[in-house]
Amino acid sequence: MRYLLSGGQACILYGGAEFSRDADIVVLVSPENLDAIRRALRELDAEQVFFPALDAEALRRGHACHFRCRHPGAAGLRLDIMAVLRGCDPFARMWERRSEVDAAGVGLVPVMSLADLVQSKKTQREKDAGHVRRLVETDYLARRNSAPDAAAEWWLSELRTPSYLVELARARPHLVPRIRARPWLARAVTEGESPIERALDEEWRRIREEDKAYWAPLREELERMRRGR
Repeated sequence: MRYLLSGGQACILYGGAEFSRDADIVVLVSPENLDAIRRALRELDAEQVFFPALDAEALRRGHACHFRCRHPGAAGLRLDIMAVLRGCDPFARMWERRSEVDAAGVGLVPVMSLADLVQSKKTQREKDAGHVRRLVETDYLARRNSAPDAAAEWWLSELRTPSYLVELARARPHLVPRIRARPWLARAVTEGESPIERALDEEWRRIREEDKAYWAPLREELERMRRGR
């Protein structure tokens, strides 16, 4: 089965600790892979809990398919399956960038790369802003003294902590002009944190609005599918 662990469970593995009641996975949509997923769902004695049913077209359009496991080894666990995530690359490219975690008693688990996970968490949900902040902070604090410029560019693009953005912009000012999505970073070198806080708030407001706009037609389509059923 070709899948990537995402969502809250992936956040935990990257150090962005949270309490997660479900498991989210992103899957490859192909006849063979969907057959493998259905076999796994049967082994888990999983029942569909929301609409739509597991279907290639629904997954390709961006819908999620939700199941509740009844097998004694996973009783009550909800499993959410998606194939398309807003703003993220297609599955094949995310698969190339994946991490693999050796989980005790389970074996190697394919997990979305940190960069892909952060991108997937740019949603309208308030808690996801905290997830993004913690995930990028954790990576920055672990590697800031030895990371190459490529990593520093990503941090400058994704950090949501004003003090760390100022610190990094002043430590590597030659990278600041490369971050075109954040032209206000140049002010971090001279003006400190205050303008950054306002810019970050505006940036996340736009992210939330974009996510709402993305999901609106999908929700309408889901309602039409429910009525058609």
